[in-house]
Amino acid sequence: MRIGPVISKNRFYQVPHCNGMGHGKPSTLAAMRSVKAEGGWGVVCTEEIEISPHSEIAPNFEGRLWDEHDVPALLLMTQACHEHGALAGIELMFNGYATPNRYSREIPMAPSHLPVRHLDPVQARAMDKRDIANVRRWHRNAALRARDAGFDLVYVYAGHDLGLPMHFISRRTNRRTDEYGGSLENRVRFLRELIEDTKDAVGDRCGVVVRLAVDQLLGQGGITAESEGRDIIAMLAELPDLWDVNIADWSNDSITARFAEEGYQERYISFVKSVTTRPVVGVGRYTSPDAMVSAIRRGVMDMVGAARPSIADPFLPNKINQGRTDEIRECIGCNICVTGDNLCVPIRCTQNPTMGEEWRRGWHPERIAPVNAKQAQETALVIGAGPAGLELARALGQRGVEVMLAEATRQLGGRLIHEAALPGLASWMRVVDHRVHQLKRMPNVTIALESPMSASEVLDFGFNRVFVATGAHWRKDGLGRQHRQPLVDPTLPQVFSPDDVFAGAMPSSPVLVYDDDHYVMGGLLAEKLARAGLEVHFVTPAAKVSEWTDMTMEQARIQGRLLELGVHLHTAVEIVGVSPAGTGLAIQLDSIYTSARQSALSCASLVLVTMRDPCDELWRELLAKRELWHESAVLTVECIGDACAPGTVAAAVYAGHKTAREFDSVITDPDAVPFRREMIRIES
Repeated sequence: MRIGPVISKNRFYQVPHCNGMGHGKPSTLAAMRSVKAEGGWGVVCTEEIEISPHSEIAPNFEGRLWDEHDVPALLLMTQACHEHGALAGIELMFNGYATPNRYSREIPMAPSHLPVRHLDPVQARAMDKRDIANVRRWHRNAALRARDAGFDLVYVYAGHDLGLPMHFISRRTNRRTDEYGGSLENRVRFLRELIEDTKDAVGDRCGVVVRLAVDQLLGQGGITAESEGRDIIAMLAELPDLWDVNIADWSNDSITARFAEEGYQERYISFVKSVTTRPVVGVGRYTSPDAMVSAIRRGVMDMVGAARPSIADPFLPNKINQGRTDEIRECIGCNICVTGDNLCVPIRCTQNPTMGEEWRRGWHPERIAPVNAKQAQETALVIGAGPAGLELARALGQRGVEVMLAEATRQLGGRLIHEAALPGLASWMRVVDHRVHQLKRMPNVTIALESPMSASEVLDFGFNRVFVATGAHWRKDGLGRQHRQPLVDPTLPQVFSPDDVFAGAMPSSPVLVYDDDHYVMGGLLAEKLARAGLEVHFVTPAAKVSEWTDMTMEQARIQGRLLELGVHLHTAVEIVGVSPAGTGLAIQLDSIYTSARQSALSCASLVLVTMRDPCDELWRELLAKRELWHESAVLTVECIGDACAPGTVAAAVYAGHKTAREFDSVITDPDAVPFRREMIRIES
């Protein structure tokens, strides 16, 4: 696929995506992008790259190209991409009112006076003509530095409501009355000038890409695909070398699988190819090769764009090319990857535990060294086939270890059997399906279903290495973040845990769901019960529903859905007392801010979503029988995943993978840092 003066070897295009590494961890970043290039992506792009201290988004770690001192770090990435035959793309960024400039303390700029997007008590000032000229110059200089750093594609960014060109285009952020405001042609002027500047600077060496959000999903108040989004593409149709089109803002562009299906952006972007002859790339969390081919054949796009699917499986293109589509680790759409950027730490992935560990731990998503000769003679017993146990057994099997995976029930998957059955989470079962498929192809792995284990039975088997991955269970007494002592008598018949609901128990209506977990479980159970026809009260000490899902960019949708279903929401409220009242419960509530606002609810039942306890009884029993290990040939017993410390599915998969990697490691210095760090060079 030709993109201006350069050619991509295929139609797989890793669009720009954030990663929590940026300018702070350039070696970590380059290794991650390198693995994608090795995996067959024809184009591998950066995250957003700041072009000036007048627009930076600390504390988030994005890329920087403020001056020539930033070139060497970016050169690491381009060299890594070129080594594997991929084009390297760079997304130049001036954030405008989308950043408060917390690090540089420069006053943000925007087309018109506006408060910044964040809640910082900061406003962006309206730009004058000199400001516009300055940004154009900074952008041109950054494009030239990008060319010198070896990039093949240079972006002009007008997407996600994060870039200044989009702020000029949108009537919501542009109230100007000069030649940069008013008519659409005037509002597009700044974008046109940046494209022309960039092509003039690098057009003979680099392709120039425009990333445009063709719909803000704001109706008539914003850009829509049916009107101005289409008109902008038509107005600039042949100016860039490639159109990278999507929807705004980022939470819409990267909707979780719970709220959007594969290819969900097609209805917004399908018009683009009808108004330009330039190649078009689009996204939509495509994980199925059939869906990818269909999008191209139907004329929706020329190149298949991906961020999250390229994170879940960096080798997706090669697997398709080699006819190994059954080996693809399909993205589950959970947005754990997004939390890395939002929390300012390296990216992680539920499906791909090596993501972010390519440089600092030397992990590769497809390769893992066989165990050494001594450990190759050892056998392993993995007890529990949840996400941690499945990944541990799979990775140990890949390393050549003789493994038995023992599961007490009739089905593999552990917690995911129930969680994937909750509203919108069917794709989460891919975590299980991918690993089970791999395990069944390994002759050195035996799977034993309906095989509960006692400590004596484990020792009788005589496995050398024993790994307990028996999961966790939800408490029923209210102990958790808000309440450090039990709150409720767990024997009351009106009190339920999520595990009770999973087992088929149906609370009576009205039901109160108390969420002190703040991730997805409380909202999911409230939705499930509301859809079953129950009157639901959702109570949480947090300021909003499922508050931590701000990190996965789905909080607003979760709260909106519960409101649509008629769930009564009680936020910033805690339970302070529960007592039987007839056949139901009298529940005392109190504001977390003041006891002057106490209230009461009469409910037929209570579902507590507070914390989980590890199911580590077997591990403790085995530790108590340590004196018998030698005669049973047991060398080590280890507790992993939720059985060690309950967390996310991503944390459980990571624990299983890390344990397999360390199967034959020898710790010579227990105080040593267990991974490489990128150190700051001190200059005088």
